[in-house]
Amino acid sequence: MIGVFDSGFGGLVVLREFLQLLPGYDYLYLGDNARIPYGTRSDRVVLRFTEQAVDYLFRQGCRLIILACHTASAKALRTIQQVYLPVHYHENRVLGVVIPTVEEALAKSRSKRIGVIGTEGTVASQSFELELKKLDPTVEVIQQACPLLVPLIEAGEQDWEGTAMILRRYLAPLKAARVDTLILGCTHYSILKDQIRGIMGNGRELICSGQVTAAKLVDYLRRHPEMEGRLSRGGQRRYLTTDLTPRFQQLAGLFMGQPVNSEVVEL
Repeated sequence: MIGVFDSGFGGLVVLREFLQLLPGYDYLYLGDNARIPYGTRSDRVVLRFTEQAVDYLFRQGCRLIILACHTASAKALRTIQQVYLPVHYHENRVLGVVIPTVEEALAKSRSKRIGVIGTEGTVASQSFELELKKLDPTVEVIQQACPLLVPLIEAGEQDWEGTAMILRRYLAPLKAARVDTLILGCTHYSILKDQIRGIMGNGRELICSGQVTAAKLVDYLRRHPEMEGRLSRGGQRRYLTTDLTPRFQQLAGLFMGQPVNSEVVEL
C-alpha cells in the first residue's frame, strides 16, 4: 500500500494525480487537519508531527509513503530518511515532493531565473533554493512567502476578489524579477493555478508538485522493482483525517475533484 501524507487537504491533489497514472495500487491518505498549519511551526515540531504520521501509516500496512506536504518535505524528510527509517523501518521508504519539483523546474527554465511561492515555513527553510543550487549553482532563485493563501483557500475564498488582489501583491516581485518558471511550493496553490497563470502572463512555466511527483513515482517504481513488488494492488482508497468537520468534507471534495468519505483517527 502507498501512503500519502499532508498536513491538511492539499495532498489530495497529489493523490489525485497518482490515481490517474497508477490506479491499480492501494492508497491510504492521511491529513493532519487537527494540527494544520505546519508552515508556521518550528522544525522540531514539524519533524515530530511527521514522524507520528509516518509511523501511523506504516503500522496500517504502507510500505512506501509520499510526503505530499512541502513543509514536511522541507523540514523533516531528510531526518526521517537518514535517522528514523534505518532504526525503525529499514525496509520501507519515504519520499517527498521538493526534489522532483526542483528537477522539473530546472528542466523547464530557460533563463535559470526561478521563482518559488510557499508557506512561511517552506520559504524560511530555503529548501527549494538549496536543492536548486545543488543541481545548478548558477540558478537565480527568487522566493516569496504567501502566508494568507492557505487560510483563504481553506475558508473557501479562492474566488473572492480580495484573493486576486493578494495574489497580485505576492506575485509582483516575481514578475519584476522576470522569472520564467514559478514553483507552486504548496499543494494548496494548485487550486489557484489558473489565477496565478493569468497574473504571471503567458510564457512562464508553472510547476505543480502533484503532476511532477506522480510522474517521478512511476519512474521510481520502475527503477525499484523490489519496492514495487511489496505494494498491494487491490485498487483500494482510504481517507483518514485527525479532525473531521463539514469543512473538511467540503474542501476534500474540492481538492480531490469528487466526494470523499473520511475516517477520523488519532496519531
